[in-house]
Amino acid sequence: MIPSPSTNPSALNASLRVVFAGTPTFARTALERINNPQLSKHRVVGVLTQPDRPAGRGLKLQESTVKSYASEHNIAVLQPRSLRLDGKYPEDAQQALEQLKRWQPDVLVVAAYGLILPKWTLECAPNGCLNIHASLLPRWRGAAPIHRAIEAGDALTGVCIMQMDEGLDTGGILTQEVCPIQPHDTTDSLHDKLANIGAKLILETLDQIGSLQSEPQALDGVNYAHKIEKLETWVDWYQPAQLIERKLRAFSSLPGLQTHCANQVFKIWSADVPEALQAKESAASEKDSPPGTILKISAQGVDVQCAQGVFRITQLQRAGGKRIAMDSFILGSSLQAGDQFSSGPATSTNP
Repeated sequence: MIPSPSTNPSALNASLRVVFAGTPTFARTALERINNPQLSKHRVVGVLTQPDRPAGRGLKLQESTVKSYASEHNIAVLQPRSLRLDGKYPEDAQQALEQLKRWQPDVLVVAAYGLILPKWTLECAPNGCLNIHASLLPRWRGAAPIHRAIEAGDALTGVCIMQMDEGLDTGGILTQEVCPIQPHDTTDSLHDKLANIGAKLILETLDQIGSLQSEPQALDGVNYAHKIEKLETWVDWYQPAQLIERKLRAFSSLPGLQTHCANQVFKIWSADVPEALQAKESAASEKDSPPGTILKISAQGVDVQCAQGVFRITQLQRAGGKRIAMDSFILGSSLQAGDQFSSGPATSTNP
């Protein structure tokens, strides 16, 4: 049986032994809050995080930001490659099982960890596993909820604290908080808002763990935030300008959007769809231009015809080049009005 939160009233004032499982900055924000003695009465007794990965041009091993924080604060760290006792790395899983027994956690807190948690981990603590999930479940279960909410044009998102079960983000909701998505929010800006909300909510949840009861997720409105694939990073100019603009904000820094023209690959860093610009679409010369056609190049940006509307790129970068201001880009670029960006991936040049 997967444990449910303790109903012991004395638990309300208890200092909990917490094992924290997480990897990126979103997780670190919560870890910092739980481990801050000025804000939290709870004790982080151990951290699970992903193994160090090669990164950068030199492909040097880089530790996760959660590991960096744990090391700086003398918190024990474990980095199993898998937690499945019957999986590819059973020795890693067995080591984690034994270590968790030694840590004797009251609760396991999980935030963007990146590894599947098998049943034994859900049962390793009296209060089970609490997950900090960056969406209003059941909308956007899965790996990329922040990206997909912006891409879909959602007006609202939020954070749920979920009592984990064996499904993919299917557990009951203990608490949640709504966060509006602003018209110019990117994944980066929304990430920071949600990380702070998640850190606040998880500490409140730990403080009330003896009194909270989880509510089952709604059966309707289930969406999956699938992991972003490389093919998605190529602009399809046969889509409406508004949709491309949302996708750019969703993919803003990682993995980004790219397009190509005459065997040159360009990364798009920022863009806009000004309302005044959309009136130009009714002009015959522009309405007849196929999607991807460059209508105008100026210091304000590169105007590109889409299936519906005009998309103004305000910052471009050539493959292998530096990210520079638009006026400097224009001086060194061979692009001109009438050229056409292709839809879909480049076939002969890598970005």
